[in-house]
Amino acid sequence: MSGLRFCMITTFYPPYHFGGDAIGLQRFVHGLARQGHEVTVIHDTDAWRMLSDAPEPGPYEHPDRVTVHPLRTSMGSLSCLLTQQLGRPVINGRRIRRIIREGRFDVVNFHNISLAGGPGLLKYGRGAVSLYMAHEHWLVCPSHVLWRHGRELCTARQCLRCVINHRRPPQLWRYTRLLPRMARHVDAFIAMSEFSRDKHQEFGFRQPMEVLPYFLPDQEDGAAQDGDSPHDRPYFLFVGRLELIKGLDEVIPAMAERPDVDLVIAGDGNHRSVLEGLAEGLPNVRFLGNVAPDDLSRWYGHALALIVPSVCFETFGIILIESFRNGTPVIARRIGPFPEIVEASGAGELFETTSELVDAMGRMQDDEEGRRRKSEAGRASWRALWSEAAVIPRYLDIVRRVAAEKGMDRVTEILGT
Repeated sequence: MSGLRFCMITTFYPPYHFGGDAIGLQRFVHGLARQGHEVTVIHDTDAWRMLSDAPEPGPYEHPDRVTVHPLRTSMGSLSCLLTQQLGRPVINGRRIRRIIREGRFDVVNFHNISLAGGPGLLKYGRGAVSLYMAHEHWLVCPSHVLWRHGRELCTARQCLRCVINHRRPPQLWRYTRLLPRMARHVDAFIAMSEFSRDKHQEFGFRQPMEVLPYFLPDQEDGAAQDGDSPHDRPYFLFVGRLELIKGLDEVIPAMAERPDVDLVIAGDGNHRSVLEGLAEGLPNVRFLGNVAPDDLSRWYGHALALIVPSVCFETFGIILIESFRNGTPVIARRIGPFPEIVEASGAGELFETTSELVDAMGRMQDDEEGRRRKSEAGRASWRALWSEAAVIPRYLDIVRRVAAEKGMDRVTEILGT
């Protein structure tokens, strides 16, 4: 019997994307295709064009069993604005419905649909196993990130003032009952961490949520440590976008207390010039800019530890499991999902204050045997909890359970009992 037919609907998908959630989704798509399932992706390129200054991506090959429908209209950003305001796919609705009808999908999985069609899309999964994967906090936050007024953690709603401070137009549909009505069409909602599930509930999302983390594909153990180090001194590594919410403003000045070790920063963003100003007079801080994934593995593999100082509520922490896969411990801020990841792995330390960060860096640098144990624990936890072999079966278990409840015999026959 052939595999299942999946439809993934999202706003951003490679090469029209900004990182993070789109790459995580792509890994799910490729993982399902490797298991023999057919996967169709629908995404909105107008949204990427509206928000990106980058040139149009060149030709992009998708693997066998993966079909991608990039949505593009002559209305461009107006199409996105209508969706953002009204919460439904005003311009692309007919095309999306046609793709779903002709695809006869077993599973329709919604991801970041903020500009692909909004909550109005959620009824399009009727007749299939209908899932929603919460890569961000969009279900409860107009700005997606629970970062209030662009300067602080959100602990109570001030949404109208906050969205204006984020320089976005208020969304009319959020002042209606549209989302709760449409959410009833979804069979299962999936959060990426226990923290994110609890944060959704705290901010008023009433539907139950499964917890299913991101994963990373396999790689050969120890490959990242092969060869010479890419840096001539011991170093700690930061990987990510250079934005205020990523917390480097606190880490860079702390390097004055650790002159015997370097901080290597991989990534770029609109906060880089500020960070470079903070690093003036600190020769042990190095900015790499964006680094290709294959090269990044070497930087992970030879680092003393990955530093994860984010000050916002993330839904997961892909860079933590990237570090574990490469055999590198982490030092992460005690916030959001990071404590549950670090504690589950036994492969890192947590900090709250700058002094705790500096102390943790000292232990990582000085205790070679302790660092080796954390390295081994990180690899083991990645294989057990966050590898493709660990996570894809859990995802299919959710599909199987929902299909059984709905009496979808084809799905249960293919997936088994």
